[in-house]
Amino acid sequence: MNITLSADKSLIEKARMYAKKHNTTINNLVREYLRKITNHSDIDKAADEFEAIALEHSGKSSHDYKFNREDIYNRA
Repeated sequence: MNITLSADKSLIEKARMYAKKHNTTINNLVREYLRKITNHSDIDKAADEFEAIALEHSGKSSHDYKFNREDIYNRA
């Protein structure tokens, strides 16, 4: 599908220089940007998975050791 965009001439020139420097095209830059901003479902899914794991594994240690102030600041 094709779309038409309009932008300030200086912005287009800067984008062309950027694209050339990065061995790509403005078209590819826009395509990748659109792909990136529409993949929020992947980010949301990862966040949900992290939350589930964090809740399931609450960080409880099987050891009875507890840190005290001296241990925390002891720099051997």
